Amino acid sequence: MKLGSLFAGIGGIELGFKKAGFKTAWGIELDSKACITYKANHKHKIINEDISKIDLNSLEDIEILSAGFPCQAFSIAGYQRGFKDERGNIFFEILRYLRYFKPRIIFLENVKNLLRHDKNKTFAIIKQELEGLGYKLKYEVLNSCEYGNIPQNRERIYIIGFLDYDLFDNFTFPKKIKLSKKVQDLIDKKASKEFYYKDTKYYNELKKVMHNKNTLYQWRRQYVRENKSNLCPTLTANMGTGGHNVPLVIDSLDIRKLTPRECARFQGFDDNFILPKELSNASLYKQIGNSVSVGVIENIAKEIKKVLKNEYRAVC
Repeated sequence: MKLGSLFAGIGGIELGFKKAGFKTAWGIELDSKACITYKANHKHKIINEDISKIDLNSLEDIEILSAGFPCQAFSIAGYQRGFKDERGNIFFEILRYLRYFKPRIIFLENVKNLLRHDKNKTFAIIKQELEGLGYKLKYEVLNSCEYGNIPQNRERIYIIGFLDYDLFDNFTFPKKIKLSKKVQDLIDKKASKEFYYKDTKYYNELKKVMHNKNTLYQWRRQYVRENKSNLCPTLTANMGTGGHNVPLVIDSLDIRKLTPRECARFQGFDDNFILPKELSNASLYKQIGNSVSVGVIENIAKEIKKVLKNEYRAVC
């Protein structure tokens, strides 16, 4: 059973499904720099194009369609314009792929605010459209620290749709798992000079407040916030631009921001995941912040795998 991926980014969803035993036929991603990272880490086809411009006849048939569709239109951190924003409207382009391929399973990921955006109207439209195509839906908001064994506070809604009622009926989201990894497990003892904050205007204020090496901090415009839960705050696409909300850590030398490699770890990417040297740190921060928590995806995909195996046994 093969997967097709829209808004593929650097392939976090595909990697999670791969770890669960699935194969990917193709991915589509508009950002050319994200495609560089994608190609460095995946052997299957990646198409650098707007999903609305793809000739669907040119694509291999699939049975699972995934889409981590743009969340900025629905995010609290964004403008919350929803379907009034072209990034929100792109959801309707997903329906074109569903009508054409009629995949047995759909896998959608977005910010948790999607549920309550515009007084729940946005999600009601999404649900209505998907159910109108025959999909029976289950959805949950899962936090990476509870379902991916990653010390990052990242809440996302996962929407799983099935054409087959038996698969829908038997599918359950994964159970919570104990968080065994700590912030310091993912932090290097030291980094390159460029990541340290000693020469910034924030340094003296940060030095007064930052004392706990077991957690992360953020500069919040006019004050420093400690993450009391000893988790990394939600990684975002604008981490490479500096300023407020950038996660900060104390290593063996001094105060600094996370490196792209450390950010990748906080999304569940192994160190063998290639971060291309020809890309700037700003590009890598954006790609990783826009990506997904691989461990959460893997655990959901494993539950999908279970119901498919049960179906196969029933047929035999």
